[in-house]
Amino acid sequence: MSLIDLSNLSKSVDTLIKKISNATGILFEPRQIRRIAKAKADAALTEAESEIQITDLHRRAVRRWIEEEAQYQNNIEQITSKAIPQLNEDGNPDSMEDDWITNFFDKARIVSDDEMQMLWACVLAGEANRPGTYSKRTVNFLSDLDKSDAKLFSKLCGFAWYSGFAWNIGLFIFDEKGEIYNREGVDFRTLTDLDSIGLIQFNPLAGFTHLQLPKRFTLSYYGRPLVLEMSKETDNELDTGKVLLTKIGRELAPICGSKSVDGFWEYVKDRWKQYLPK
Repeated sequence: MSLIDLSNLSKSVDTLIKKISNATGILFEPRQIRRIAKAKADAALTEAESEIQITDLHRRAVRRWIEEEAQYQNNIEQITSKAIPQLNEDGNPDSMEDDWITNFFDKARIVSDDEMQMLWACVLAGEANRPGTYSKRTVNFLSDLDKSDAKLFSKLCGFAWYSGFAWNIGLFIFDEKGEIYNREGVDFRTLTDLDSIGLIQFNPLAGFTHLQLPKRFTLSYYGRPLVLEMSKETDNELDTGKVLLTKIGRELAPICGSKSVDGFWEYVKDRWKQYLPK
């Protein structure tokens, strides 16, 4: 039976289901996928046998195709059902682009791992809540992302801070040899790997500096604020370490399942102690 209960749907969920169905032709209706699909396959074979000789090879090919399509349908329904609880009542799935939906499910249908399905579900829900949040390039990137790299990126985002500036999310990796990073599996090799696949920019020599900062501003680490006060009224600079998130990295960071690292708020506070308000 379909994994998605179509009774008593909220408006945003109903709209999303209709958008998916219209864009992809995927119908979410209670049915026994395998039984009906196999019955149709048997009927097709019986009809074909009256015209040509069907070999065992042909039969096996058709059976394989049916099994694959049933698995794809199952994956699609699993991801959609995981996305539904994350939809907001004031979401806007009706504004989602059909091309984006078609491309999303073309890539998502082969994802059967439960944890990776949840990541895909977060992308689907985020796009439904706020169309334009995730680019097709990010979706295409996600289709090639290994689970091991996804877990490493989640670990890395345990060092992410939020701001009200254009960069929004900052990864503060000041020393790739530091114990606080290494105990979470973040070191030179892993940073190089994540740089190579396009989630971050890693500059182990010069690092990165954020410019044009105001005199006083607040950064937040998993809801815990830190107020900094710079020396000048405007155009201040702040050393933020050796790692920057790419555009794809910024889109995926909020949904990667990261957790705060014990002691990191204090670590950064001590690093910037010269900027703490008197």
